[in-house]
Amino acid sequence: MNLQLLIEQYIAYRQSLGEQQKSNGCTLRAFGHFIGAGVQIADVHPDQVKVFLAGTGPITVNWHIKLSVLRNFYQYAVSRGYAAEAPLPIVIPKRPPVFVPHIYSLEEMRRLLHTAKSDNPYRTDIRPDTMHTILLVFYSTGLRIQELINLDRVDVNFTESTMKVIQSKFGKTRLVPFGPQLHQALQDYCKRRPASPGESPFFMTCHGRRIIKVTLQHTFRVLCDRAGIRRTDGARYQPRIHDLRHTAAVHRLTSWYRQGADVQKLLPFLSVYLGHVNIRATQVYLSMTPELLEEAGKRFEQYATREVCHD
Repeated sequence: MNLQLLIEQYIAYRQSLGEQQKSNGCTLRAFGHFIGAGVQIADVHPDQVKVFLAGTGPITVNWHIKLSVLRNFYQYAVSRGYAAEAPLPIVIPKRPPVFVPHIYSLEEMRRLLHTAKSDNPYRTDIRPDTMHTILLVFYSTGLRIQELINLDRVDVNFTESTMKVIQSKFGKTRLVPFGPQLHQALQDYCKRRPASPGESPFFMTCHGRRIIKVTLQHTFRVLCDRAGIRRTDGARYQPRIHDLRHTAAVHRLTSWYRQGADVQKLLPFLSVYLGHVNIRATQVYLSMTPELLEEAGKRFEQYATREVCHD
């Protein structure tokens, strides 16, 4: 069986199960291109797979991601008799340390918002007022970057105080409710910007075009530098705009603990709100900050004290 034809067959099969196969499909097609056109799957050598996985740099998490994609592909191929065995490496290198996102403190959020709204121009395509409102949306809703960029005016329902997120990361559409403070901020923003058709982008550049990801990330990097927000822990990346999504989740958990809420019962709701398919995906965002550890510790202490009293 031709390798590239089997890759397309496998991708179509996974898509028939409801999977998008965007990133995995790209990885598999890159693998097929690397091995070469006309090569039969039975002729793929382990050394070729090893070189494909290694790439040109040091071992990263991406190495393990590519291995996982190839492992699933070869399970499909072997189970259907297209290959006798999988030419995958037996010795697996240790995974690099998991990247820890930056959780913005409340003081850092205040500085970011103040800097975003300042009159000092950023010299980017995003106006200060627009960037200020974007930060409020990220922190209040935990949207992904592309979800915010894709928002159209028609997707924001002020009557119901909801945002419709269409075809998110996992191909699902969901409604994201927002509170009265963000409701007012969004309405004020709409009043200050020119009227436009319902299908137009909700957030636009100063030239009236939809904001692109690289422009948003660059503008945010400028804001962090001006606000004096930097990582000093040796992390590979400086504070990212995506870290606002982590921050929203962690701050929500901390708030629930302080309110005495049943966090375990509320965690599935947070998972749905963030657009995850299961709670395990949400756990990635729940980085342990000193504040969160302190509140969780207080909750455990109360629980343990009750248990001792019952005994």
